[in-house]
Amino acid sequence: RDRRGFFFFFLIEIEKQQLNKLSQEMARLSQEDGLTGLANRRHFNETLAREWAIAEREQQTIALIFIDVDHFKPYNDTYGHLEGDRVLSLVGKTLKKMAKRPADLAARYGGEEFVLLLPNTDLKGAYELAQEVLQAIDNLAIPHKSSKAAKHVSVSIGLSALTPNAQSSINTLIDNADEGVYAAKKAGRHRIRAYPTPEDVILRREATIN
Repeated sequence: RDRRGFFFFFLIEIEKQQLNKLSQEMARLSQEDGLTGLANRRHFNETLAREWAIAEREQQTIALIFIDVDHFKPYNDTYGHLEGDRVLSLVGKTLKKMAKRPADLAARYGGEEFVLLLPNTDLKGAYELAQEVLQAIDNLAIPHKSSKAAKHVSVSIGLSALTPNAQSSINTLIDNADEGVYAAKKAGRHRIRAYPTPEDVILRREATIN
C-alpha cells in the first residue's frame, strides 16, 4: 500500500512539473513573434504601459525608436517571400542585440516595422543607439537591387523621448516616433529623424550612410 501511494504521488508530481513547463512555454509563445523571436505587439504594449507608469512615477525620460525596413514590398516582389522572411529574421536578431539593458525591449510592431523601447533614456542616448542600428543593418550587406535608398537592405528610423506629464501620453510617444519615421522616409529613407525636431546640434546632423 505504501509503495502504491508513493507511486501515485510520484506520478502526480511529474504531471505537475509537465503542466508547469507547458504553461511557461505557452506564456512565452503568447509574448513572442514567431518569425523573429522578438517580443510581439501585445507584449510590447504591455511592457510600454508598465514602463510608462514607472517613468511617470519617477519622472524619468522614456525613449522609443521606430525602425522600418526600406522598400520591403519591392524586396518581396523581387526575391520572394521566403527571402523576405529571412530579412525580417536577420533584422530581428540584430535588434535583439541592441536591447542591451534588462529593461530595454526589442519588438516586432507589425510587418516590416520594429521598435526599441528604452526606459530611462533621453533623446541623445536614443539617437546614439539609432545610429548603431542603422550601421548594424547596413553591415548585414543584404543585396536589394529594387531599393531606391541603397544597394542593400536599409532602414528608416524615427525616434522620440518624453518625460510623462499632463500634456503627454503613451500615444504621444508612439505618434512622435512614427512621425520621425515618416520624416526619415520623406527625406529619402536610410536615415534617422527625431520628432519633434530637437535643437541639439548632434541631432541636426544627417545620419545617412550611402
